[in-house]
Amino acid sequence: MLHALILTAAVFLFMGAGDDSARFKDLGHRMMCTCGCSQVLLECNHVGCQSSDKMRNQLLAALDKGDNNNDDLILQGFVQEYGPTVMAAPTATGFNRVAWIMPFVALAFGITFVVYVVHSWKNRPAPALADGIAIPQGSELDELRQKARKETDL
Repeated sequence: MLHALILTAAVFLFMGAGDDSARFKDLGHRMMCTCGCSQVLLECNHVGCQSSDKMRNQLLAALDKGDNNNDDLILQGFVQEYGPTVMAAPTATGFNRVAWIMPFVALAFGITFVVYVVHSWKNRPAPALADGIAIPQGSELDELRQKARKETDL
């Protein structure tokens, strides 16, 4: 019981510890490196990449200021300096909503198309010969196949 109380007190005491590093990781993974590598800022692995080092230092400076408690303001500052391509994911406002909605619309369209094709194949009419004689289906067809196999065996 005493251990549980000590552990609970430690959790509440150290809850804010590392807050800046968590914010740094969160914000760094929400931005792209501008060197042209198409990688997330904190995962740019180019040796001596000037862009990622500069951007990481700017992010650390913005977090150290302390007056920017709002992450959106920090991200907006990077968007103003580097353009909208610095964001790893499009924002959910304005025309950018299309980037969030279209994958789901395309998926729904694809599923609907597949269901329609399978339904049309399943319900197609039985093939018939030119003079109107229907080709037997099911067990009759299987019997005819077995009979043809017996007759063609040597």
